[in-house]
Amino acid sequence: MGVLDGIRVLDYGRFIAAPWCSALLADMGADVIRVEKREGGEDRWVQSVADSGEGGTFLQCNRNKRSLTLDTTIEEGREVTRKLVAGTDVVVANMPAAGMRASGLDYDTLRAIKPDIILASATAYGEGGPYSDRIGFDGAGQVMSGAVYRQGLPDTPIRTVVPYADFGTALTLTIGVMMALYHRDRTGVGQHVEGALLPTALMLSNAFLIERALLGTDKPRMVNQGTSVAPCDLYRTSDGGWVLLQIAGPPMFKRWCRLVGRPELFDDPRFADDDLRWEHGAELNDIMAQWCADKTKTEVLALLEAAKLPAAPLHSTQDVLDDPHVEAMGYLQRMPFPGTARDVPIIETPFRLSETPGAIRRRAPLLGEHTEEILGEIGYSADQVKSLRSRSVV
Repeated sequence: MGVLDGIRVLDYGRFIAAPWCSALLADMGADVIRVEKREGGEDRWVQSVADSGEGGTFLQCNRNKRSLTLDTTIEEGREVTRKLVAGTDVVVANMPAAGMRASGLDYDTLRAIKPDIILASATAYGEGGPYSDRIGFDGAGQVMSGAVYRQGLPDTPIRTVVPYADFGTALTLTIGVMMALYHRDRTGVGQHVEGALLPTALMLSNAFLIERALLGTDKPRMVNQGTSVAPCDLYRTSDGGWVLLQIAGPPMFKRWCRLVGRPELFDDPRFADDDLRWEHGAELNDIMAQWCADKTKTEVLALLEAAKLPAAPLHSTQDVLDDPHVEAMGYLQRMPFPGTARDVPIIETPFRLSETPGAIRRRAPLLGEHTEEILGEIGYSADQVKSLRSRSVV
């Protein structure tokens, strides 16, 4: 039994922030209905990996859901929406406020149908400011948070390819939904939960902003080196591999000095604390690079592990798929999907509960796969569904 058994969620989300939020709710037992356009949401077809066109991110973010196609821009479609909302606990969406109102998904409209409804909305910039009507993807949060300004090559800022602002917003939105459900259980009152890419990215880069506000300085872009500690970098090994090492604090630095055969560095005033080690990081990183240069990746990792220093190998995507720890922990669950050459490795629920763990019970749905089933649950007969199809409502 899932902790959210009995909770119904309508998912009008696209791409990552809203769909990943509702996927986590589905993992925990909620009945999540993905509502999308008759031709399919744009996010369904990005980075296609299946014969039917579904993309990798879609398969991840839409497991455990049922699919309903619906034209929410016409009155008959909005009537279906109203009937769905009447039996729903949470509506999840990511679109500008104007689009929410046009689709009848704004909070005032929803709570007029179901007073205790919870609306969870994700936008790029948040509602109420001069940027609120702008659209934006993950990269907008990254570049406007100050993070990209601080990362990359000395003359080239580099955006992170992993959409962390999107996935981070999904996580914060999920926390908000759970808080709202808890509040509703105690009071009977629903509410509007808001998440946005920019404040999520600001949360993740907040230390940079504090440093700037208080010290009036920005550290230079350091490629793969640490932003505040040293030695810290990716170091190449004799067999062409790469190893990450991150040293912080005196005990760790002392063990590193002994490991590389330079115990005198621990008493060198240039390296007396983390800030000073960072300022003189070029010398420390050069020492580490030379130490790694005549050792294989396996040798380097074994010696660092024995010295209890935080290190990790640079994995290729295939290395991740083959990693024995990833396999033993079951982090990637392989599931069949129509039209893929082999089973799809889907990340499990990214947290584990001892009593009510999440579970991936079904693959992501094909477009409109559960339309008849869902409409039947809210009172439509087979003939009525056929009529809706004939008029392109579903």
